[in-house]
Amino acid sequence: MVSNAVGTVSSDFVKQVEGYGLTTAEILYRCPDRRWLLQSYIWQDYDLFPDFPSLQKFLAFWQEKLEGPLFAVTVAHSRLIRPAEFRAVGNMFQLH
Repeated sequence: MVSNAVGTVSSDFVKQVEGYGLTTAEILYRCPDRRWLLQSYIWQDYDLFPDFPSLQKFLAFWQEKLEGPLFAVTVAHSRLIRPAEFRAVGNMFQLH
């Protein structure tokens, strides 16, 4: 994280401005010693839609280094900084 001194911003804010959004993944995996039992792991980080390079890197690490085989991954993603939404105003009334 960048220093909180005046004129600096956090690295998380910089990522959001660059198009990253908050990504949450629920990872269901099989227990190594009891393959019939599923467990859940929640992963959350800033990532880029639609390719999710950070999540892909984490899942590759999981498959290479951890013993619990993946069963399912559910992903939710939201851009926290978005373009402003505008809507047309049909009429304008002026009161004195």
